[in-house]
Amino acid sequence: MVAHFAALGWDVHGVDSNQRAVFFGPGGDTRWMQQRLTNRWKNFRHHELDVRDRTGIDALLRELKPDAIVHAAAQPSHDRAASIPFDDFDTNAVGTLNLLQAARTHCLDAPFVHFSTNKVYGDAPNELRLVERETRWDYADAAYAGGIAEDFRIDQSTHSIFGASKVAADVLVQEYGRYFGMKTCALRGGCLTGPAHAGVELHGFLSYLVKCNVEGRTYRIFGYKGKQVRDNIHARDVAKFAEAFLAAPRSGEVYNLGGGKGNACSIIEAFALVEARTGKAMVSEYDATNRIGDHICYYSDLRKMRAHYPGWSITVPLATIFDEIVEAWQRRLA
Repeated sequence: MVAHFAALGWDVHGVDSNQRAVFFGPGGDTRWMQQRLTNRWKNFRHHELDVRDRTGIDALLRELKPDAIVHAAAQPSHDRAASIPFDDFDTNAVGTLNLLQAARTHCLDAPFVHFSTNKVYGDAPNELRLVERETRWDYADAAYAGGIAEDFRIDQSTHSIFGASKVAADVLVQEYGRYFGMKTCALRGGCLTGPAHAGVELHGFLSYLVKCNVEGRTYRIFGYKGKQVRDNIHARDVAKFAEAFLAAPRSGEVYNLGGGKGNACSIIEAFALVEARTGKAMVSEYDATNRIGDHICYYSDLRKMRAHYPGWSITVPLATIFDEIVEAWQRRLA
């Protein structure tokens, strides 16, 4: 996101406290990316600030009065959230409120793009009729042939503590749009990924899977026979959608942001795709206990996004995503 907007000539201010390293340990550390961006882009400025710091966030937005805000800060793991529920909620829900209220006070007209998650739907997608194929689960009902749309219900299901905190943030983003007239959208992401992803076991499915293969470490599969399906979208396509929204913002919108059916794969299929690129067999172990609230099959219905922003589409296919992530991990670990 920083690179995309910096390349367009924006002055970009990044707010980060490297909390990902606290949540996930050294593997989640993102200082290397912060340094890379600082070295590469003279129009990028880093601010060592935590979104939970209400006073600090208010002061920064009062000073900058930004033309646009892209909010991607989060505790992103539903497994990790169970052991740190206060940190999770304070980061995901309260941090989002801090940003929204500061934006309302100091830059009311600035479009606000929030990264939500498909976990706001909880495990309700698991109630859909599924068909088991050789390497994946898929929807049996033709009504879901294109994936999950934005009108799918978000309550009366198990979300995980993470999913619940992200629901709170998602609804706040909608409400500040509808109630105060701010230009806001909540992007309910699938697997947002790419070669710069600092994937760990608890978050970053595709990046972590490739890392395990390249390093020769064991990848653990949690339930569903390894046939659970996710849709993957490259960070470049994510950034391009943010650009499209900022150019023609709307109030209180929600979009399911993923790769769609064309960029979907199961864990078993991902094994084959990475093995074909590295020539190394995946080492895996199977735990029949699935993660609480985990989706059996999920891919995003992109029709609403394409209808509202017809100039946007998926430009990076799944094969290219694999190519780039494999090459990045091989280079990084060398």
